[in-house]
Amino acid sequence: MLQSLRMPRLRSSPTCQTQGETAIATRSDASGADLPCVWHASGEGTRSSGALAAATIGYATWALNAPLALPAAVTRTPLPTAGPAVELPDPAGAASAVTVTGGAEFLGEAGLTQASGSTDPLPMASISKVITALVILEAHPIGAGEVGPTITFGTADHDLYNQYYVQGATIAEMPTGSSMSLHDALELMLVTSASNYADAVSTWAYGSRAAFLGAARDWLDRNGLTQTVLVEPTGISPRNVSTAGELIALGDLAMANPVVAEIVAMPALSVPGFSGANTNSLLGSEGVRGIKTGTPEGSNLLYSSLLDVGIGEPLHVTGVVIGGAGRDQVNRSVEALLTSLRSGFHPVPVGSAGEEVGTVTSTAGSRTATAELVLDGDIAPPDAWWRLTHPFELGG
Repeated sequence: MLQSLRMPRLRSSPTCQTQGETAIATRSDASGADLPCVWHASGEGTRSSGALAAATIGYATWALNAPLALPAAVTRTPLPTAGPAVELPDPAGAASAVTVTGGAEFLGEAGLTQASGSTDPLPMASISKVITALVILEAHPIGAGEVGPTITFGTADHDLYNQYYVQGATIAEMPTGSSMSLHDALELMLVTSASNYADAVSTWAYGSRAAFLGAARDWLDRNGLTQTVLVEPTGISPRNVSTAGELIALGDLAMANPVVAEIVAMPALSVPGFSGANTNSLLGSEGVRGIKTGTPEGSNLLYSSLLDVGIGEPLHVTGVVIGGAGRDQVNRSVEALLTSLRSGFHPVPVGSAGEEVGTVTSTAGSRTATAELVLDGDIAPPDAWWRLTHPFELGG
């Protein structure tokens, strides 16, 4: 007897779907359970993955072994920090002023000017003798290496000794019939500040006191000293007045005259038969080379300094103090000003010594300073990560 065979009933063929790059494939067996559907890929994905892996390995091999480019120097011009500017102390007095020239690459062509106190004309005292000497020399110039004409003093000149003695002025002996050179007489006027010599020699130079004063007024006008008044040749009168600014100009005129500049720098007299120290006890300190003291009710000082600040050429300093409390106080304040000015010029380091890998040069005007350029520590070679992440800096 024939029996029929029962064949399993097949459901619909497998349905395979894709979602993004992932294959989702299922089919059903006779019981209806889902079975994996075999996905037959074209082979392109497999080939792409293999190529990427090969490229990665190739890049890493190249990057880790490629030669490095030579280091490139990156340079800049350093700007050394010089520190804050020095503040110059103002000497104590009724008025003061100072001008500084030289060192143009640091101070500029105009230099430096500072003033304090009154701008009104004040008594000059014996600074007046600087004007007297310059006006005398205009009438009787002295050449280099010369001592000038000989002056013989008469009875009227001798009488000046007593006249100034009773007024408390500085004086020096002047016997009737004595004689000396003009240069020696100017020494007594400017070094020891002998008032009787200032009076006698100014009258000798122009023939009378009135003629001398007329010449002095003309000289002051020609030199632009319009606020300076000279009513007598010694400075004993409080009506001999000037301003701090005009006394600075007078100081420059005095130091421009070689005879006056030589005499005011002398620490003591060199006149035969006379002795005496310069009234300017600041000579030689901080480059001071003159010019003249004055003692009215307070203390005056007109000074000039060639101040060495270490730049190869000295600074030219001209200053004045009018109406200071006393000579020692004025000297201390002027020294403090000059010391402060010098302290403003100091070396600025541009490098340090050690292993030299180059040089660094700092320039200020025509002057340069050069120092070795050194490494602060060892330079480590690039590691693997740096090589892998800096492809364009490899292959040098």
